[in-house]
Amino acid sequence: MNDSKPFSLPIAALRLGAFLCFAGWTWVHYYWEAPYGVLLWQDATFDLATRLGLTWDEFVGTGADDGFVQKWLGKIWWLYLACTVMTLTVRKKSWFQMAGLVFGSGMLTILCYAKYVASQRQLPMFVEHGSQMLIPILLVLALSLGPRHRLTVITAVIAVIMTFAGHGSYALGYWPTPGNFYAMTSLILEVEYPTAQSLLRVAGMLDFLVCIGICIPYLRHPSAWYATIWGFLTSIARPVAGMSWGLHYWGADQFLHEAVLRAPHFLIPVYLLIVWRQRRGPETGQTADDPQQNPTVTDADVTDLGLPATNRLCTLDRTPSDQ
Repeated sequence: MNDSKPFSLPIAALRLGAFLCFAGWTWVHYYWEAPYGVLLWQDATFDLATRLGLTWDEFVGTGADDGFVQKWLGKIWWLYLACTVMTLTVRKKSWFQMAGLVFGSGMLTILCYAKYVASQRQLPMFVEHGSQMLIPILLVLALSLGPRHRLTVITAVIAVIMTFAGHGSYALGYWPTPGNFYAMTSLILEVEYPTAQSLLRVAGMLDFLVCIGICIPYLRHPSAWYATIWGFLTSIARPVAGMSWGLHYWGADQFLHEAVLRAPHFLIPVYLLIVWRQRRGPETGQTADDPQQNPTVTDADVTDLGLPATNRLCTLDRTPSDQ
């Protein structure tokens, strides 16, 4: 299996995750309002605008969406759309597009920081978006270094740990559990509040077990499987709980993007499952089909060892038990 191809299976999982993440946030910026207000509507921001020569009316505006802030907020969706397209077109040596995706990761980080500030600086609000912030960088690493490179895999593991640790902190009640957690659990499973609370506590404990198990070789496969399934279920929970046949377009414009932009929560574990699925060698721990990890011994190698030419054939044909 040649993982260096731009659309190999592990890269395809990361490419799809980055595409859906940017596509979902593009819809948020285009159709709704991005959550930057908490960062922009501050005295410090206005002081900066004043130093740049902007008046209050120019900064805020006198009508609908005619101020400096509203105009630029209304154009940011183009940047997210460009990143969405680049997730499909970027290749191994497309350095300009890779730089664009890294910039897109920075935009997602600022976005998640704004949500963190809006939540009264609750740390899990920022941490649980780790998969979304890191998915563009993961795609760049997979293309430039390889999907099985140690740095790529470690970054993916960090992303999974961040998402599940943040979600688990809320579910266990370490920070106040968001009301929509209870609402989605009650509506989808048709249970009362006490049962929903108990289910969330159990889910929170399992989230932290995933964070530990995914770092342990013998537990990482079941942990990645659970992360894939639970990440998918928690993503689609928003539209399942919110959409209704009685709503205009079933309410898809309000809820569907909530599932789409959370695609990295389950596609990064899918990537890890693909990478880890090969059987490893019984003694060396190397994959059996990686020619770089299992090089073939050649005549030149034997010569480098200083062996006589007459001994080359027998040396190459000898089994480990014969040596």
